[in-house]
Amino acid sequence: MIKAVIFDLDGTLVNSLEDLAISTNYALKTFGFPTYEIEKYKYFVGDGMQKLIERVIPEENRNAETKSKVFDCFYEYYSEHYLYKTYAYDGIKAVLDALKNHDIKIAVVSNKADQMAKVVVEKIFGNRFCLVAGKKQGYPPKPDPKLTLEVIDILGVKPSECAFVGDSGMDMAVAGNSGCIAVGVTWGFRTVDELKQNGAKFLLNTPNEIIKLVEDINNG
Repeated sequence: MIKAVIFDLDGTLVNSLEDLAISTNYALKTFGFPTYEIEKYKYFVGDGMQKLIERVIPEENRNAETKSKVFDCFYEYYSEHYLYKTYAYDGIKAVLDALKNHDIKIAVVSNKADQMAKVVVEKIFGNRFCLVAGKKQGYPPKPDPKLTLEVIDILGVKPSECAFVGDSGMDMAVAGNSGCIAVGVTWGFRTVDELKQNGAKFLLNTPNEIIKLVEDINNG
C-alpha cells in the first residue's frame, strides 16, 4: 500500500537545467574557464551545488580555493536567476492533484538548497505539497537517507508505504537506503541504465504513469 509519494525536484518535477547551466557558465566565464552546452549539464547536476561546481572546473584547477571562489560567484548569480527558465514538466501538476484526490501524501526531498527548493515549489506548484525539504546544514545530501527518513516520519507513514520518484541513480539509491519503493522517471536528466543500475524497481516514461502505478499497487 502506497500512502505517500516523495519526489525529487530538479529533473523530476521541474526542468531547471537551463537556469543551472546559464548560472554555472557565468561563473566559469568569470574565472576564465571553458563553458559547456546546456545538455552537458544533465551529467553535472543532481548531487548538490558544491558537486556541480567541482565537476565543471577543469581537473587541474580543482583546488579548495578555486572551488570556493567559483561556487560563491555561481551561487550569487543563481540566487537571482533560478526561476527565470525553470518550469514544471507537462502533466506534473495534474498528477499531483490526482494523488491528493486519492488521499496520497506528497512531499519533496531535494539536493537543491532548502530555501531555493521551497521557493521553486511554492512559485510553480503553490501549496500542493505537504512538505518540501532541501539541502540544509546537518543533513548530508542524497543518497544519505537522513533527510528522507525525517520527512517520512513527519508524514506519519512507514518507509515501505512510500514511493520515492526521481530521475537519477542517486534518487534510486536514497530510495533503497531509506526503505522506499524506488521509482525512476525517464523524462529527466539521466539515463535508463543509470536508474536500473541503482535499484529502480519501476521505470516510468510519463507523469501519468505515476497515478497508474499507485493505483495498481494499492489495488493489487
